[in-house]
Amino acid sequence: MNIGAAAAASGVSAKMIRHYEATGLIAPPARSAAGYRHYDPRDVHTLRFIRRARDLGFSLPEIARLLALWHDQGRPSAEVKALALHHVAALEAKAAALQAMSRTLRRLAEHCHGDARPDCPILDELAAP
Repeated sequence: MNIGAAAAASGVSAKMIRHYEATGLIAPPARSAAGYRHYDPRDVHTLRFIRRARDLGFSLPEIARLLALWHDQGRPSAEVKALALHHVAALEAKAAALQAMSRTLRRLAEHCHGDARPDCPILDELAAP
């Protein structure tokens, strides 16, 4: 199948497929005599794997590692689990930071009159040294 069909079947845009190929995340596909990329079901399966990993927030280097582990039939599952748990910890830290930002902004907004007066604790906080 061509890149458009592979994109439709995998849920990964043609632009991202080209990017993954250019960065070495995926191997270059076979080419037709006319030079068109040709993808087989195994390529589409790999693209779906990448899309699912991206949907879970894994970075491209992490996905490269996951792909290597996926292709290594002798891999220890402990390595996969450690990578996943490390990612979970990063996601939880990011979520905590977002919650803290939300609380701060909510508190500042509660103290802002939101009227015609020029004083604004939100701007005062942003301008604080």
